[in-house]
Amino acid sequence: MTTCLYVPHGCFADKAAAFTALHAGVATRGFVSNIDARVETIDAGGLTLPVTVNDATPGNAWVCSPLTTYSRYALEETRRVAPRVLVAPLGGVIGVADRWLRRAELDSAVSVNNWLLSTNLYPATDGVDFAALAASCEVRWPRHAFWFRSLNFVQHADWLQALMAAGFDLIPTRQVYLFRDITQRITKHQNLRRDLHLLRTTPLTFVSHDAFTDADFVRSEALYAQLYLDKYSRLNPSYTAAFLKAWHRAGLLEFAGFRDDTGELRAVVGMFGQGTLLSAPIVGYDTSWPPSAGLYRLLMAHVLKTTLERDAILNLSAGAAHFKRLRGGDPVIEYSAVFSRHLPTATRRTLRGLQMLTTKFGVPIMRRFQL
Repeated sequence: MTTCLYVPHGCFADKAAAFTALHAGVATRGFVSNIDARVETIDAGGLTLPVTVNDATPGNAWVCSPLTTYSRYALEETRRVAPRVLVAPLGGVIGVADRWLRRAELDSAVSVNNWLLSTNLYPATDGVDFAALAASCEVRWPRHAFWFRSLNFVQHADWLQALMAAGFDLIPTRQVYLFRDITQRITKHQNLRRDLHLLRTTPLTFVSHDAFTDADFVRSEALYAQLYLDKYSRLNPSYTAAFLKAWHRAGLLEFAGFRDDTGELRAVVGMFGQGTLLSAPIVGYDTSWPPSAGLYRLLMAHVLKTTLERDAILNLSAGAAHFKRLRGGDPVIEYSAVFSRHLPTATRRTLRGLQMLTTKFGVPIMRRFQL
């Protein structure tokens, strides 16, 4: 079984150039309405990585804000999915941690290889000088901590080892679900077989990437918001129709959807892919429809079918853990790698405390309760 596949540098560079052309030096709020951050780039051994610079703007979505990730979002997730007996004690711990993190100015953060998405994909480490990269970051952003998100030991063991050797510390973030060897999962998991059958028999009309119209992007913004913002959390990135349309045109997101018999788009997914790696950061559907319509099942079946056809590895992010486990998703702990040795002692001490809390308490809880 292949456990460590990366994006070839050429493929990664093409996508990074398209991302940079859209976002570098451009206000982010026109694309993601709850992110106010600067998009820049940094060289890593001949490979250009996109960077977001977060300057403690209140309320930024978690994909750019470590404070939101480990405080407000963690508290919301605790209240939403944690066993009832743990909600009060965990809420108390998160409240205390919030005060620490604010005093330590945790949101003065530079996120390297950050694409404004829930899951960042990584190139091969070939040619990357991690110590030189950290030194370059320190010169450019002397008051910020440097973060790499979306790393796990199944896909990114060499990234994590190299970052630790360069002085980065690992802080657990969440539990995500990986799908590999889809053929085997179809054989073993009846739920997945049922979903693929639904995909073949649904009365809804499939909408391909090339068939998306301007009106569909407006509708996609609303469908995504119904699920990720209204149902889950306002701290998730709030993507606009302008973002979805621009990423479609730039070849950064691959869209698919389903229309009803009136022509109305009822479900949408946008896949982000590089090489043999896939993710699905854009998912939305009409939440007023009954669960029996299977809109989420249809979207996930399409994503898994695409993964099978491309012999790819799918990182299906966090959330809907029970659904993903029933279809063969492998749970893995995701980490952020953080460099802070140039920062004041109080900041470094706070980050060590966050590392201890998430490692000793957060990870066991995520694993024990299959979150």
